Amino acid sequence: MLRRQSLREPAARTYARSLPVVPVRARGVTIEAADGRRYLDCTSGAGTLALGHNHPVVLEAVKKVIDSGAPLHVLDLATPVRDDFTTELFATLPPALAREARIQFCGPAGSDAVNAALDVVRAATGRTGLLTFTGASHDGGEALSGRPDAPGGVAERRVTRLPYPHPYRCPFGVDGRGGAELAARWTETLLDAPEFHAEPPAAMIVEPVGSGGGVVPAPDGWLRRMREITEARSIPLIADETLTGLGRTGAFWAVEHSGIVPDVLVVSKALGGSLPLSVIVYRSGLDRGGRCGRADAFRGNQLAMAAGTATLRYVRDNRLAERAAVLGARLLARLRELAAAHPCVGDVRGRGLMTGVELVDTAARFGDVPPPAPALAEAVRRECLERGLIVATGGRHSGVVRLLPPLTLTDGQADAVLDRFADALAAAERSQPR
Repeated sequence: MLRRQSLREPAARTYARSLPVVPVRARGVTIEAADGRRYLDCTSGAGTLALGHNHPVVLEAVKKVIDSGAPLHVLDLATPVRDDFTTELFATLPPALAREARIQFCGPAGSDAVNAALDVVRAATGRTGLLTFTGASHDGGEALSGRPDAPGGVAERRVTRLPYPHPYRCPFGVDGRGGAELAARWTETLLDAPEFHAEPPAAMIVEPVGSGGGVVPAPDGWLRRMREITEARSIPLIADETLTGLGRTGAFWAVEHSGIVPDVLVVSKALGGSLPLSVIVYRSGLDRGGRCGRADAFRGNQLAMAAGTATLRYVRDNRLAERAAVLGARLLARLRELAAAHPCVGDVRGRGLMTGVELVDTAARFGDVPPPAPALAEAVRRECLERGLIVATGGRHSGVVRLLPPLTLTDGQADAVLDRFADALAAAERSQPR
């Protein structure tokens, strides 16, 4: 199967290239491969599996819809399944947003939701410019690209990228707190420059945890400043919670750590309980009627909505966000102990069950922070796989090992993950050329 896949599919199959595993059964954090080997999966399907693989409540919800004889796909017509889903989702939202929210079902991918959010704010404001941040991994590549062949050219789709506060690799070369303050001042200065007076941006879009930079939590104070800056200038704020929603960071929504209420919330990945589902939730004042783009034919997937309802309810009823905060703190503490014993670990960071371990090349230090060590990160990933642990790499030059276990991870499983990671790190460090 692996050989046929390599012959039939393109090199873009990133996970398959690095994980020569053929899964045949899975439950929770555990995957069993065709060769009988068992793995602890700390990718959670790139964050799509809040409850892990094949959780019973998700399977039962899907089976119930199938057995009922209800239509599985009905575009955006009202159905009991759809009503249950929206009711459950609204019950989890920050109250200030839920009181005046509208929901739009998009295409099934996170990129569809990001692009739909941008369509909504552009239609509402009549403006086209966008503010985003360096290192962002928003899935809306088309709408954020500023391509010359877009309608109206680059001027119509102007994208301004602002510095994202990164405590370890601060773009201003100062400490984390000072970097966040400088980033906020930079944003204010830029928005008050004469060239922005004619047409303010249509929106600012921000990730509460920067995944593209390698799991970089935004400082709460900085996020509050972004909310103040955008409100003062009537610029809608879009929070991209594609990866951070549904309890992943230790709060049901990552924006709740800072207490901000965005104008638009982008939700995908874990929302469908392992099935493709994306929505945007936005303030009713942005609703201009008519049809916004990105609402494609798959916006009525009843199985995904049923699985999503079961997932949302289970996370809420079982307080899995609080559980993620406690268990995530344990993981970070143990990983920081490892960092103290291994100079190649430059930084350990994260929030809840969203963790990044940045590996660095201590022999090539330039300035205060050594450069990333992507070869070492890849070696750690391979050694983890040998020990039955599936992790991913990312961040700057892919020098960050990312751990995204399901929210249902037990204490015993967490210990096993940490033990295997520690062994893999030591083995990878020994294997590196001196």
